[in-house]
Amino acid sequence: MHDLDQALTDIRTIRGQLALGTEFRGYGPVTVAATGLFAICAALIQPRFVPAPSQAPLAWIILWAVTACISILVIGTEVIVRARRVHHGLADDMIQSAALQLLPAAGAGMMLTAVLWRFAPQSLWLLPGLWQILLSLGVFAACRNLPALLNIVAFWYLGTGLACIVFASGPHAFSPWAMGAPFGIGEILAAIALVIAGHANGECQDV
Repeated sequence: MHDLDQALTDIRTIRGQLALGTEFRGYGPVTVAATGLFAICAALIQPRFVPAPSQAPLAWIILWAVTACISILVIGTEVIVRARRVHHGLADDMIQSAALQLLPAAGAGMMLTAVLWRFAPQSLWLLPGLWQILLSLGVFAACRNLPALLNIVAFWYLGTGLACIVFASGPHAFSPWAMGAPFGIGEILAAIALVIAGHANGECQDV
């Protein structure tokens, strides 16, 4: 029994190492681009539903949190279906590895939002920039198993996040386009990078 347990442990270790060393192809360009459109739509509707976000920051947070959740649900669903088609028996390990690379940034973003809301509400205007910087760190971490071109997207979010902190303050705080433009363009850039990588790998038919 001990030998069997050891063999199963060795197999799990090998599968985990294979997952870490294999390029993850679970993200579809069309779905990724769609999440960029979700961000643009949220920016368009923000003035109607949250006309004064500085006076109602919780409503603003909820709007963008819902947008993020919808995007995660759409991408997550496709990742599961696509990874099982592309990676076959290694799919679950690949999905787990990809999720673990992004979870620290996502968790940090949620905790940072909660802390600012509870203890420093006067600093909530920093959230668009901070969210983008955290996403850039998540993409940098995930790029170990993704096409190298996606590093451009990570640099994009780092740059836009810093720019938001510099420019999206004062009268421009909570501007809908401090979120809509960076995430809209960023996700479309990510989709383009995935298409180019797919063509380079001879997978242009699998979008």
